[in-house]
Amino acid sequence: MADVVTGKEKGGEQRLVSLPLSRIRVIMKSSPEVSSINQEALMLTAKATELFVQYLATCSYRHGRGKEKKALTYRDLSDTAEDSETFQFLTDILPKKILASKYLNMLKEKREEDEDDNGDTECDGDEAES
Repeated sequence: MADVVTGKEKGGEQRLVSLPLSRIRVIMKSSPEVSSINQEALMLTAKATELFVQYLATCSYRHGRGKEKKALTYRDLSDTAEDSETFQFLTDILPKKILASKYLNMLKEKREEDEDDNGDTECDGDEAES
């Protein structure tokens, strides 16, 4: 049997999972399709979530700058989500951070391009009517 990762509970006894089961239950019940959740499903979901987070953190640490700084950063996580095919579905949740000024410049450039495109379309339409 595989080794079990255990956490400490308030009373000092060991648990199979370290995530709070009550919060996981609330998240699971937030789905309109779920009416009741049995204890086994709750425990399996909690354990699967822990293993997933551990795997994401390990991959991000190994492939990021974490080894140099001995720390895991948001940038490491977002780079892993973008670069790894396994974590591609997380790119919307872990987007790369950009400065507000850079974002505003990007919006300004996009608006200018849209205005240029719209201006060209209107001129073409006027020539067609003549």
